[in-house]
Amino acid sequence: MKVVLAEQKVFNKKQVAIYISIGVICIISIIVALYIQFYARIDIGKLLGFRTEVELGNKTEEETQLLKAQFDHIFTNSLHNEEAQTNKKKESEKALVYTKIERKESKVNSYDVEVHIPYINIDNEKIEEYNKEIEDFVNKTANVLATQNKNIIYTVEYVANVQNDMLSLIIRSNLKEGSSAQRVIIQTYNYDLRNNKEITLEEVLKIKNMNSFELQEKIKSEISMEQKKVEDLKTLGYTIYSREIESDKYKIENTKEFYVTNNTLYVIYAYGNETFTSEVDLIVV
Repeated sequence: MKVVLAEQKVFNKKQVAIYISIGVICIISIIVALYIQFYARIDIGKLLGFRTEVELGNKTEEETQLLKAQFDHIFTNSLHNEEAQTNKKKESEKALVYTKIERKESKVNSYDVEVHIPYINIDNEKIEEYNKEIEDFVNKTANVLATQNKNIIYTVEYVANVQNDMLSLIIRSNLKEGSSAQRVIIQTYNYDLRNNKEITLEEVLKIKNMNSFELQEKIKSEISMEQKKVEDLKTLGYTIYSREIESDKYKIENTKEFYVTNNTLYVIYAYGNETFTSEVDLIVV
């Protein structure tokens, strides 16, 4: 019996080169896709035109002023837009940020307290540092409740938001003790859930494709305008808080307090963080 073997397919050099090129392109495509998914914050839907989004910096003056006027109302003592982050949670059954301490109590001539103190429910060393800082509000509450006949008003409120794998938390406390000056403290915490690290204002601007030079100019302009206002009040005999408009603390790289929500960025200069004053400058973009 004569056995006929199947003809073996022979590839020439040109075909081999083509197949290798296709393989390399596929590998590069996979690497790029993984980078976009896990590191670069690119929304494929927006990239392909399926979804549109109002980016930072496109607000009208009317929209900006309205957001400033409504700033007091953003503090809902809750987390908005929580995304699926169960694997990052310390307590899986609770929200990523939840109210750990909530208390409302009054004592005539001594204190009036209403606090809502959050806890960041993430198992991470940096987050533990955040939660330790937030404990200062708990300690202050205990101190106020231990006072007698000082007429102290003390409040703590917060709001948190998750957007594009970024957690943003803002806490505001208000302290008024007898006839002393009112003090407003604002602390913010911004954390990259995707890469498990703290995120800076500079990084947020890059993610949101916003021009840092334009924001820096906006900050300088608005701080100068606020300083002009208080100088006018000073000539009328009022006690004012004076801003050092050339201070390095107004540089973007030195700005620590900011909050991001629903495509709005609040850049915050709370002077009560350093001294007894209720003065706060709010830059909205």
